[in-house]
Amino acid sequence: MSKPAELSAEQIAQCLEQARAAQRDARLEEGLALAEQAWAASQQQAYLAEQVEAGRLRSFFRFRRGDLPGMLAAGQEVLPLMRPLGAQPGICELLRWMSLAASEIGDFETGLACANEGCALAQELGEVRIQAVALNALGACFERMGDPWQAERLMNEAAALVRDQATPYEHVVTFNNLCSVALGAYHLMRDSGNDAACRQALERGLHYAREVRPHAREHGDRFALALTDGNLGEVLMLLGALDEAQSFLDAALEQAQSLGYQNLAWRTRCSLAELMLARGEVREAWHIVQALQSDAAGALPAFIALRLHHNAFRAARALGRSDDALAHLECYQRLERQRSVAQLMAQSRFFVTRLEAEQVRAQAELANSAVDALTAKAVELEAHVQRDPLTGLGNRRCLASRMPALMAEAEARGRPLTLALIDADHFKSVNDRHGHAVGDQVLQVLAQMLRDNTRSSDLLLRYGGEEFLVVFPDTVADRAFEVCERLRANVENYGWDELAPGLQVSLSIGLASAPPYSTDMLIARADAAMYRAKHLGRNRVALA
Repeated sequence: MSKPAELSAEQIAQCLEQARAAQRDARLEEGLALAEQAWAASQQQAYLAEQVEAGRLRSFFRFRRGDLPGMLAAGQEVLPLMRPLGAQPGICELLRWMSLAASEIGDFETGLACANEGCALAQELGEVRIQAVALNALGACFERMGDPWQAERLMNEAAALVRDQATPYEHVVTFNNLCSVALGAYHLMRDSGNDAACRQALERGLHYAREVRPHAREHGDRFALALTDGNLGEVLMLLGALDEAQSFLDAALEQAQSLGYQNLAWRTRCSLAELMLARGEVREAWHIVQALQSDAAGALPAFIALRLHHNAFRAARALGRSDDALAHLECYQRLERQRSVAQLMAQSRFFVTRLEAEQVRAQAELANSAVDALTAKAVELEAHVQRDPLTGLGNRRCLASRMPALMAEAEARGRPLTLALIDADHFKSVNDRHGHAVGDQVLQVLAQMLRDNTRSSDLLLRYGGEEFLVVFPDTVADRAFEVCERLRANVENYGWDELAPGLQVSLSIGLASAPPYSTDMLIARADAAMYRAKHLGRNRVALA
């Protein structure tokens, strides 16, 4: 059999130009064939620039088609060629695709590694729009790992970073990701009995899903348009607006199937199955999940497979198919265990906690030194051990683990650090009058408001009972006062009546600033300031 004729440099360039045109027009199969042809020819003839471009394009087309393992393999082939070229937009973009692909199939170690490398290169590049997109990818990894709270903080930080410089592309990335995070939070909490938190997650998701639509239309990318329809349809379906939801889900499915967006089509079919369950059309839901399982032939990404088995279990149980229901429940539980183990292993390996994620983004060398110092204790540093189960914030163990490094860094660099102690006023009367369930919901809402009003570099803790502690690194007392005053006002003006008629909540906040660089002294001074705020009438912020 004769060898195929070699392509000239001009023919390779023509292939690449045609592949880029196919990328713009969402012609995935044609674009992939052209990119593969250009890759093979440029590799054979050692045309480095052309090989890098072909490698990036073939990775993109595999990613959009839903061939996530194939995309990761293609990315690993081209990365060694791109790294010597230094920090450039192309490698940041490739690492983002790889982090998303790896996280969707449950390879969280690879996902975090690619996301962290992308954040470091984006920081080196110094372009805030690229940094914002890289931070979004890191947040997406956390969402797929089952930590939507950290994901939302990172994505909000990305939105704040880019501010008025955002183009429609950055808006589409941020709002679609925030919508996905809100949906992820809902799915995590849906069987927890916390209906208020679930409702709040869906309302945030609906806000983001509607907010992104004009940006998606302006951006014009067909995948973004299909994803936007799918996200909005899923949120509406979960909120009970079934007819409106179906119109968006049908539109998303038609676009995804016609353009070859396989994973998006699979995910949308799962949403349609859940919609049928919500309507009581159980046999139709069962038909959808059975057909999807057959079509996917074991290729479903982990997060879609979880939804498929959950919907199949519900449908089979409603139809009285006990054996099928048990089989799907066992598959669901097995996948959930695998995800949890992979999450803990990845976090232990890379030490990516709330503080360390920010360190990787902004000060990679400091994060690396922390990794070297703590390698022997990796297994002990599981995120769940340092997290308050009710609010998702850190606990006292988290404070003991993180505060020495924060304090040492501030002292070594001569930088300010401010600590806030926050107490919910008259909280005992909330429990006595409205019940402990409402009290728990109040604490969860306060925790979310803390996340919404702080940075990802700030350390947030539930210090005990109704008391919270916030550490503001590199922040003077006046700036921390502004943040806490905004938080206090937001809490005072929040619609607490939605949780319980007549419910009112306010905060007393005490602030203390370093130097001196002593944790115990700062806490004692902040505690004294907080009690002074209470003595002065509560619902106020006081400085030590």
